[in-house]
Amino acid sequence: MYVGRIVVVGKTDRPFVAYRVSSRSFPNRVARVADDGVAIQPLDPEDMKRNPYIAYNCIRVCDKGVVVSNGSHTDPILEELIKGTAPDVAMQKVLGEMGYEKDDFNTPRIAGVVTDDYGFIGIIRPDAIEIGAFGLEENTCRVICTYEMDRLDNKNHPFVASSAAEAAKYVVEGGIFKDFELPICAAAWMDGLAVYNPHE
Repeated sequence: MYVGRIVVVGKTDRPFVAYRVSSRSFPNRVARVADDGVAIQPLDPEDMKRNPYIAYNCIRVCDKGVVVSNGSHTDPILEELIKGTAPDVAMQKVLGEMGYEKDDFNTPRIAGVVTDDYGFIGIIRPDAIEIGAFGLEENTCRVICTYEMDRLDNKNHPFVASSAAEAAKYVVEGGIFKDFELPICAAAWMDGLAVYNPHE
């Protein structure tokens, strides 16, 4: 099954977020760790001329929470958290203002936030905006994708990882994720940042 980009929020013995790029159109991308997050970057900068949405910060970290998303809305959500805005309100505000991506596929914007005790997941599609909050349960996660699994539900999925590096790999090769097609790269935060670039 092809689900496009994937945002994952949950807890092992610690809170975590994870992100995976699956792509038919722009496979030549990698995840790179920066000082305060992870960026998705094209290997060929010329690709940016064809699609401005393919490079962005996918994870940002602050003391109010960790943000994960599939686009340029990562940074404004983080800025709202730093100002003291509640995570669900921050996602509602930013997703509502920015809307879905105006590309050939009207790609939804998806996002998540994790704090010490709670997870938050959101999506804006052409037909709706949905934001949900949930208590974290050990060794489980919630998932939102740009295609197919693009509706909020209350389903917890198993998630097994003991580090950020293992979490980044798990969203490519583990659990429900191993059945999702066309993985390109992945990233995770769990008391630290890590990336997984299977094509490198």
